[in-house]
Amino acid sequence: MTPSPTPAPPPAWAHLPFFQADWPRIAAHLAGTQWLPGPDRVFAALQAVSPRDVRVVILGQDPYPTPGHADGLAFSVAPQAPLPRSLRNIYAEMRDDLGAAPADGYLGHWAAQGVLLLNTALSVGPGDAGSHARLGWSGLASQVIDAAQRGGPIAFVLWGGHAQGVARGLARPQDLVLASAHPSPLSARRGFFGSRPFSRVNDWLTAQGRPAIDWVGTDRPALFADR
Repeated sequence: MTPSPTPAPPPAWAHLPFFQADWPRIAAHLAGTQWLPGPDRVFAALQAVSPRDVRVVILGQDPYPTPGHADGLAFSVAPQAPLPRSLRNIYAEMRDDLGAAPADGYLGHWAAQGVLLLNTALSVGPGDAGSHARLGWSGLASQVIDAAQRGGPIAFVLWGGHAQGVARGLARPQDLVLASAHPSPLSARRGFFGSRPFSRVNDWLTAQGRPAIDWVGTDRPALFADR
């Protein structure tokens, strides 16, 4: 097996202690193995948005373990991939909240507007969900959030106990925190449906005189997803 190249830290985030203290060891563990989303996309969430441009943080747990699905952005999948069940529920809630949802599962247009879609573990073994959760990724999310908060108030959208636990104590009085059940089929009806996070984030942003997030994507066909 040809060793995978070691991805360099995204320049805007390279100052974080994680990249000196933890990333070399994790990269050595991953070298020569099969893992997702792979070296080209492992830092996609951080490559897509710089610390000063983060307006919204949505935390996931780890990449989708199905080959061809994970694209490095939390909850997002490659455009040709079928919608995972959690993302179908996210789009169902968006349809109820905003009237429409994106045409496919790729959420790059969210990231382009300052939505940080960060998993708390950035790698996973194929077909083995959660398998890299203890590799040492755990400190990265808090360092990323700390760096992003220096750019101004942030909206935290925290779906499920894992995200809420990771972000506990990190939000400041000037930040918005929207916490609800996870959109997974096992929990979505326990408080995710009806939470209207998309319009609530936009109301908060516009109240500050900041642009709203175009969650649907005005240049993309709309998908009216059913639950």
